[in-house]
Amino acid sequence: MCGRYASSRRPEDLVEEFEVDRVDVSVPLEADYNVAPTKDLYAVFDRIPRDKRDEADAEPERRLAVLRWGLVPSWAKDVSLGSRMINARVETLSEKPAFRRAFAKRRCLLPADGYFEWYPTEQFGASGKPLKQPFFIRPADGGILAMAGLYEIWRNEAVDREHEEAFLWSACVITTTAEDSLGHIHDRMPMLVQPEGYDAWLDASVTEPSHLADVLVPAAPGRLHAYPVSAQVNQVQNNGPELIRPLPLEDSSAAQEAAGVKTTATREGAAVAEADQRALF
Repeated sequence: MCGRYASSRRPEDLVEEFEVDRVDVSVPLEADYNVAPTKDLYAVFDRIPRDKRDEADAEPERRLAVLRWGLVPSWAKDVSLGSRMINARVETLSEKPAFRRAFAKRRCLLPADGYFEWYPTEQFGASGKPLKQPFFIRPADGGILAMAGLYEIWRNEAVDREHEEAFLWSACVITTTAEDSLGHIHDRMPMLVQPEGYDAWLDASVTEPSHLADVLVPAAPGRLHAYPVSAQVNQVQNNGPELIRPLPLEDSSAAQEAAGVKTTATREGAAVAEADQRALF
């Protein structure tokens, strides 16, 4: 699954990357290095303007907006369902009632710097539970990670349509099987969309899943770079760029295990970490 990621880009950066026509952001989000479910996030999607929906030849606008993480379908009785709908498996998008309509007509891109996953080590903490080592996974070239997503618009019938809380716009991250170099950390990863696939993915006129097969492909080996980071990211209240800084392997035996590091003794008796040459690093 994908349950935490980092997003520090400014709206103007995203406008350029995704060729956005309209920015629906009244107050820009602060850089967030620990985006968690139910938090606000940036989403990019194509949508025909309300005042042009009756026009047969109306063209959609590409919009940047702030949505809530956790999909709330239009038929949901309340918004609490969203906390359990943060991810959608790509294998069943066209089958599950919660995602089927959004997959056909309401697809989006969720920009990120990278995402976090936790590797379950064979070590145990004071509580007796296995220690999990967090990893940050980002584009190897330092670019923007465009995660495939779905969005929905939920109507709050308890208030008038003109009320500021009348509609909730929400989104979820689509996940797929992790590519080989990442699979030992976690077996799932966000489905990523390459720049050449942005237009096709966001085109709401494309409603047949088979027509999106060329867009929804796993990340190519070597495109992503993963490294262990501080366990501070485990706590949602922690934030800041330090959460995505590489953790020196000598600072954590759990990180050494997760990174495939073995320890041997030097002639002087000191410990030396020898990392295997996985494509991960």
